[in-house]
Parts: sequence; structure tokens; C-alpha cells
Amino acid sequence: MKRKSGGGKTVNGKILVFGSYVADLMARGDHLPVPGETIKGSMFQMGAGGKGFNQGVAAFKSGGRVQLVTKVKKDAFGELALKTMSDLKMDTSRVLISTAEPSGAALILVDENTSQNSIMVVPGACDHITAEEVESLRDLARESDYLLLQLETNLLSVEKMIELAVQEKAMIILNPAPVQKIDEALYQKIDYLTPNEVEAEILSGISVQDEVGAAAAADWFMNRGVKNVVITLGERGAYCKNSQVEKLIPAYKVKAIDTTGAGDAFNGAFAVALAEGKELLTAAEFASATAALSVQKLGTAVSMPLRSEIDDFLKAQES
Repeated sequence: MKRKSGGGKTVNGKILVFGSYVADLMARGDHLPVPGETIKGSMFQMGAGGKGFNQGVAAFKSGGRVQLVTKVKKDAFGELALKTMSDLKMDTSRVLISTAEPSGAALILVDENTSQNSIMVVPGACDHITAEEVESLRDLARESDYLLLQLETNLLSVEKMIELAVQEKAMIILNPAPVQKIDEALYQKIDYLTPNEVEAEILSGISVQDEVGAAAAADWFMNRGVKNVVITLGERGAYCKNSQVEKLIPAYKVKAIDTTGAGDAFNGAFAVALAEGKELLTAAEFASATAALSVQKLGTAVSMPLRSEIDDFLKAQES
């Protein structure tokens, strides 16, 4: 199935998720503190997270054949990653182990009234993935139909991983978050680009306030070689475009408790749908349902829904 886009066939391609792991340290309060303000929180929770880790767990729990690769040190936060994967029965054998830099951490503050959040990420070991470590993953790239990656590891590792995937003919899904400018030559190697509206605006320089802006930003990416663009617009939905179709997929209306990780849920499930042969719009609908379920629970990786929950949710929407 190498280098073939989703085409409606019933397949079950392999997905390689390459990206960051951080321990999520989450606190909730009745509002987000402003600079200089100390507030009393209502709860604290620690769990495994990071964009790469969350997307890998989301893909696995939503039914994908997933190999997750991240980098940790065997410290308390790193052991949390390995235990979380083991508890889910995910393969930990290809997790990269740091002997120097500590495992990463993210400080997450959540407004319990609006569900909005502020996050500071310290990537730790994931910011120090070497070219040699990426090369050691060549066999995984060769076996995989899709590579899903983000920008939360060091940019060298992202560029090398994309290069490896091109050589081994795996389809590439890039979620450009946290947003940073990338070499425009990379765009022509990307099969699916999945920014949110802020990321799309920063990368393209085009205001993405509505569907018209999303279409213009999508054109900007496609003019630089991206084959499929999905711009997530929060509660407004996801704008999808390639050379054949363009459509705004509406978001499902749910009561959000914690929006942290919603984008990761979307991306992980999107990769699974593509690997199963679904077309762009159908894949985005599946991903949107997964994200809608994820925001109804606290936490990130732990909030990712099971495939049975996603299927039941989609069936309920049809009735």
C-alpha cells in the first residue's frame, strides 16, 4: 500500500508515529492567572502526554496498527511514559532512551469555566534526537504506510524523519505544532498537512478567520507542494482541501470539559482513517468525532476514546 492515498479500500496500513513525549502536569482553577497573579486551584493531575505521545495513543486506541517512537530518560517522567504504553499493550521496544537530557514536561493550566488552557512545554530529551537515532528507525519507516509527526521535537529530527519516509515511500502527515517556520522545500514532501487556524496563519501569513481565509491558506500550502490540507478550526470544524475536493467538515456539538489534546486526538484518528483507506473528507469526519469524544474527559492521552466509542458516537449521529 506504499505511497497510496486513502481510496475507500478496506485496508489496515501500518502507522509510524514519531514525536514528543512530556509528562503533563495539569492544574484547574476558576480562571487562568495573569502575570504576577497567584490563584488557588481546584485540582491537580499528572499523566503521560506530549503531541507525539498523545497522537500515538489516539491512533492506537482508535484502532490503528501503530508503532510509537519518542525519546525519554529512565527517570520518573520517562517511566510514566513506558508504563502508560505497557498498560495499553503498546510496543515500547523502539522508544529512544536518553542518557543525558531528562524526560520532558508540560505545565498546563485549565480554566474550569471555559475549558480554555495555557501550556508551557519543556521538551527535554525529545529536543535532542540525533540523526543517527533517526537512521536507526529506517526499518520502521520501510514497514510503515504512514508517518505521522509534529514539530515538538528538534527540527533536525523532523527533517531527517521526513527524508527517511520519502526514501522508504511512506505517506507523510505533518501536524505543524508547536508552530515554527520550516524550510519551504519540505512542503513538497508532505502528503497531508494539518495545522489549526493559528498555525496556518503564522506559516502562510494569511488571516484565517473564516472559511474564505482557510481556503486561501490551503491554496498557499498546496502551491508549495502539499497534496492535502486540513485546517482545524476548533468548534467551527475542519476545512479540507486537495486537488479534487474542498469542504468544511462541521464540528460535532458536545459539552467540552477539557480541550487539551483535542488536536492530537484529531491527528491520531485521522492517520488511522487514512491507513484504513478512507477518503480525505471521511477521514476528517472520523477524526472530528474522535476529537469531540476526547474533550468530554479530563487529561490528554488518558482521554483518547476507544474505537468502539468512536463507532458508537458516529452511529448515534446518523440516527
